[in-house]
Amino acid sequence: MARSEPDEVSAPGEMRVFWFLLLTMVVVVTAVTLAVVGGGGSAMLQDVPPDRFTDPLPATRAVGRADIEALRLPMAPRGYRMADVDEALSRLGAELAERDARIAELESALAGVQAAAVTTGTDLFKQPGDRPAEPGGHANGSDRAEEDGR
Repeated sequence: MARSEPDEVSAPGEMRVFWFLLLTMVVVVTAVTLAVVGGGGSAMLQDVPPDRFTDPLPATRAVGRADIEALRLPMAPRGYRMADVDEALSRLGAELAERDARIAELESALAGVQAAAVTTGTDLFKQPGDRPAEPGGHANGSDRAEEDGR
């Protein structure tokens, strides 16, 4: 079979343009790669230290609301670092358990004082040195201020 179209032969000028563009593309890709990676003595992208839990909860004092609001856990590729979250949660759990025990202790002490006051008839709100209320007079030493003003 005979072909109806003649074979196209590329001109020597077209081959030079192709090789020039190919060489230019290789040079540009190499220059961009070296710039990004930091070759050539100037480091454009510096190594970043791994994101770690650098500001833990205070160890020398009780944890407060501001400490918890300021707490920022480092991110990991799939969320948060489990070890850092576990450390923060265990510390908060220990603080809450300690506070619950202290509250229970104070409530039991208050209940004991209230029970003792009820059985003895003592006024829990009376300040030391206050005199008992006199009939027809002012209670809790307010008549002392009147005596001082005379």
